Parts: sequence; structure tokens; C-alpha cells
Amino acid sequence: MQAARKSRQPRRRVATLLASLLLSASCAWAQAAAPLAEPLAERLAEIREINRFIPERALPMLRAIQAEAGAASAEANGEVLSQLCIAYMGVGRLAEALATCDELIEFGRRTNNNGAQAKGLLGKGYIKYRQKELALSHELVWEAERLALTTDDIDLRVRVGVSSAESYAEDGNFPLSLEKTQAILAYTRQHGGPVHLVIVLNSLARLYGQMREFDKGFEALAEATEAAVKTNSPGRMATLKASEYGLAVDTGQLPRALKAQTLALELQRKIGAQSLVVRSLVNMADCYLKMRDYRNAKAYSLEAIEAAQRINDDVALATARVNLGQAYLSTGQMAEGKRSFEAGLAVYEKTGDKPELQMVLAEYGEALERAGDYAGAVAAYHRERGLSNELFEKRRQKALLELQEKYDADKKQRQIVLLERENEIKSVEIDNRRLQQRVWWLLAAVFALASFVVALLYRKVRHANAQLFLKNQELKQQSVRDPLTSLYNRRHFQDFMRGHRNEEKRGAGTSGEEMVSALFLMDVDHFKHINDTWGHGAGDAVLIKIAESLREILRETDMIVRWGGEEFLAFLPSIPQSGLDEVARRLLNGISATSIEFQGTTLNVNVSIGFAPYPLAPAGTPLPWERAVNLVDMALYMAKGHGRNRAYGVRGFTNFGRTSMEEVEQNLEQAWRAGFVDMSIVTGGYPDLRASA
Repeated sequence: MQAARKSRQPRRRVATLLASLLLSASCAWAQAAAPLAEPLAERLAEIREINRFIPERALPMLRAIQAEAGAASAEANGEVLSQLCIAYMGVGRLAEALATCDELIEFGRRTNNNGAQAKGLLGKGYIKYRQKELALSHELVWEAERLALTTDDIDLRVRVGVSSAESYAEDGNFPLSLEKTQAILAYTRQHGGPVHLVIVLNSLARLYGQMREFDKGFEALAEATEAAVKTNSPGRMATLKASEYGLAVDTGQLPRALKAQTLALELQRKIGAQSLVVRSLVNMADCYLKMRDYRNAKAYSLEAIEAAQRINDDVALATARVNLGQAYLSTGQMAEGKRSFEAGLAVYEKTGDKPELQMVLAEYGEALERAGDYAGAVAAYHRERGLSNELFEKRRQKALLELQEKYDADKKQRQIVLLERENEIKSVEIDNRRLQQRVWWLLAAVFALASFVVALLYRKVRHANAQLFLKNQELKQQSVRDPLTSLYNRRHFQDFMRGHRNEEKRGAGTSGEEMVSALFLMDVDHFKHINDTWGHGAGDAVLIKIAESLREILRETDMIVRWGGEEFLAFLPSIPQSGLDEVARRLLNGISATSIEFQGTTLNVNVSIGFAPYPLAPAGTPLPWERAVNLVDMALYMAKGHGRNRAYGVRGFTNFGRTSMEEVEQNLEQAWRAGFVDMSIVTGGYPDLRASA
């Protein structure tokens, strides 16, 4: 697991934004600070150079000259504030960095210096990004861009342009991001120097990597390397080698990635950039893990842990411990591996980084499964699934809120239009009364005109009400459907089950066989691998295709629900009890046989299934539907733990007087093996995961 690649693009960009800021921020104030006294100017120039790569060393030097700079001139004071903001960010003291940025913004307003305001806003945008407030971060960057374009500060315009383009990429608008990056590259070729060219081309290379146009990314990186040679800066060359590492890993060129990261590490150690050294050590360990060289993976993980502890970098420390845990588990050292993994997980839980925690839990489960600890793997999968459902629900609520806000805005706009129409009516009525008083013989004509206007307005009101009714129907439809797959959502299923009567579903079919309802819970196997390998667009395509397959395989009367993330739930009313295994087999084989086309690649996926008749009635008492779904979920994870691409079904309960439902729910597999639960197993007939160009 890489220091800058586990939560792949976000964390890489934190390092990139900060490196970009440290590489070039001091250049802008160097141009604006020409009037400084010579000795002070020389010291600031020296500190700027240090601050680019070793902020922990530059920070005390800046604090030492802050009072002197404040007394010297407004230019010197602004320069020190700018450098302090950069240094505080570099050492992770975000609260102090934020306060310094606010002070710099206020200084710029007080002195009518748009450049100073832009730098303060840009720094604040970086901080908000690291605090995971993406929307606010982007607004701050774009406001900084607006101010920077009013100045002739080349360095500032280059940095703000790059950050603005990267903000659009984070919003998923890659075409606009590419357009802006190419525009700032053209500006840099005309007005900038080698340093600026390195910054823009490095950003362009990373953008091409996000867009999976890797050849263009390597081309941009090669040109950036030529420019970096002219700067004679080991730090800038190290930054480019780190970017080369990312592109090489993404394209499966592990030897090249290892070589690039090794060179970056040497350069970072040469200049004493300890925070960058820690991240490189973590990436080295991750690369060796991918190459299955567990001895070197352990060595670099231990070195990364020691280095991260020296500089109090908790995030890098957590990542290094997770890497060490993977190395231990891969070599059969189960206790050490679990201990190291859990130590890393504890840090992610403490920081509240739930998306990162979810991905680490998924890695933990896969590592335990490979090591043969199926019980531990199932436990890790349960933790990951609970967190996945929580995040999915938050995203759904956010989408509903945004939809409601849009509807409210439309409604307010319609009300404004109606009020304007009402004002027009009142004005017309006043004019009519005046005309009636002056010209009696025009009374009939004026009355006819007023009647026409009222009729027209009445028609418009009716039309507006009809549109409002349609909008309400649309909102109601969206509230019960998943926006990606158009299947029912969890909320609709919960409402349905609250009014569902268990007993009305039992009876006898035409063949005399007992008819029951049934629950089938499906989870896409290795879905994280699909997202990591082909991107989230491929993941969405897989979910949409599976939804289509489920509609074809199941009946129109069956309720199909997107349960959360990559999970689907189907409720089948009125089905022969003996036919449940056949339904599971059709689902396994039907989905496995489905081909998904995505950007020239053909994907095939499998699912694991848990199922049971509904209602379940141990000891003659029907279980609530929530407990029935939970039992089916446990059966699903038994399918996961026993190899995937299979279905485990709960048929019923035996010898129930010797156990209890609570004991069965604690460990379904143990209850099955003890003979208290009757289960069936259906295996799929297709390979686990396939893809072809």
C-alpha cells in the first residue's frame, strides 16, 4: 500500500499540491520583494530555497526574522507571511497555517495587493483540501485565480492555473481540466522559466495518468525532466521521479517504478527532505509487495515506520504498518501481521478517514483470506461492509438533499414569476379604472381586454400547476429508485417490508407443492479490483449490466433492490420452496455469462449469494424481516469465505431446542456444522474474474 496511492488520486494530489507550493511559492514573492533591504533580502532568499523541500528547517528561521521583517516594510511582512503559510503546511500544523493564510489575505486587502490576497486564498484552498472540504477548497482556488489574473506575477499565475485545473479534475471534469492545463502550458512556454515548465508538465503528466492516457503522461514527464536538468535542482528531479513511479505502477511496469522511486529516495535524502523520504520509503515497500519480494517489503516498511515516528507523520506511519502487516501475512507470520494491520487501522479510525479505512479493511480481508484465515477474513469483510453501507447511505442522503434544493429553487423561481404576473394584473386593473372614469364608451373594450388577460393568466397558472405535479411525481420516483441502476433502493424495500404480511405468501402452487417467498442477497466478487484496475467508470458499468441481467433472469413480479455499494437484494414472492437452489444457480451462471464492454475491454464478473425462504420461523415463530436479511447476509459471507462464485442458502432449522436464534446469529457456520441449521450450497460454473482487450 503506497503512501500516496491507497486513496489514490486524493492523497497523491495532497503531496503534489504541497510539493508544487514548496517548489514555486517563494519565486512569486521574490519578484514582489525587490525593494527589501539587502541583508534581509539575502536571508529571505536563502530561507525560500530551504522552504521548498525542508519546511521543518525553514520554519524556525522564518519565526526568527518575523518581527524584523514586519518592522522593515509591507513587502517584507507579506513575504514572511507567505513563507510561514507554506512552512506550517509542510510540517502539518494546519491550524497555524490557516491563521497565517487569513492574516495574509487581510494584509492583501489592507494594502490593495491582489497578489497577496491570491496567495493567501490559494494556501487556504490547499489546507481545506487536506481537511477534505473539497467544494470549499475549489471555490477558494478559483477565487485566487480570478485575483491572480489581474496581476503580472508569472509564477503566481502559473501555480494558480495548475491548481485550478486540478480542481476541475477532482470534480471529474477531465476535459475542462485538460483544456486549462494546456492553456497554462502555452502561457508558461511564452512567459515562464524552466521551474514553471517543470511544474506544469508534471501536473499534465499526472492528469494524463488519471485519464489513463499513459503514453501521453510519459511524454509530458520526459519533457519535464529535460527542463528540470536546467534547474540543477535535486528536489525538482525527485518530484518528477515520484510522478514517474506513479505512472509506472499504473501501467504495471514495476521494475521501472522501483528504479524511479529509488532515485527519488536518493535525491530526497541528499537534500534532507525527511517528509518526502518517509513517503518514498512507504512506496518502496508497496512496490516490493506487488513484486512479492516480502523480505525487502518488510525491510522498507520497518525503515518507513522508524522515519515516520521521527517526524510524527501519523498517516505515513499507519500506511507503513499496513504494508508491514501484508508482508508478515504473506510469509505466514499471522500474529505479527494482524498486530501490524490493526495498528494501522487504529490510526485511520482515529483520523476519521472512513473511505481510506474501508479500502484498508478490504485489503485486510483479502490478505487474511490468502493466508488461510477465513474466519478473520469474514470478520474483516463484515467490518468493511458495514462501513461501505454507511458511506453509501451518506452519499444517497447528500444526493437527495441536492435534489430537494434544486426543486426548492425551481419552486421559488416559479413563485417569483407568478408574483410578477400578479403585479402586472394589478397594474392593468388600475389603468382600466382610470380609463373607465375618463372614457365611458371604452368600458366594453377594456372589460374584454381584462377578461382576456385573466384567461391567459388562468391558463398559465393551470400549466404551472401541471408542471408542479409532474415534478412531484418525478421526485417521488427518484426517492425510491437508485440513480445509477434504476433498481429500487434500500429505503423503498424497507417501507415495503414494514407493510408486508408473512402469512399471506404461503400456499400451494398448481403442482400442490408449498409456495413461499424468498430473499436473495448478492455481492459482486472482487469489485474493488475492478475499480482499482479499470477505474470507477468500469465499476459503474459492471453495476448497470448486473442490474440489467437481474431483470432478465428474475420475474417481473420479483422486487430487485440495490442494497448498497456492490450489493443487490431480490425479494421473490410465491415460489416453490424446492426451486430456491435452481434460482441461485440461474443467478450465478447468468451473471457469470454476462459480458460488460468498457473502453475496449470485455469484463466478466461473478457474484456470491446468500439466500433463504421467507419468512424463517425457528421454533414456529417467524423472524422479523431485518433478522432474516441479516441471516442471509451471514450466508453470503460464508459464500465469500469459501471461495466466492457460489451461493449458500438457509433451508431451515433442526434440533432447535438445543440452541437459540441468538447463538445461530453469532456464528451461522458453526451452527450449521453443529447440525442446528439446514443449508444448501450451489456453486457457479464460470471462472472467478476475466477481462480481455
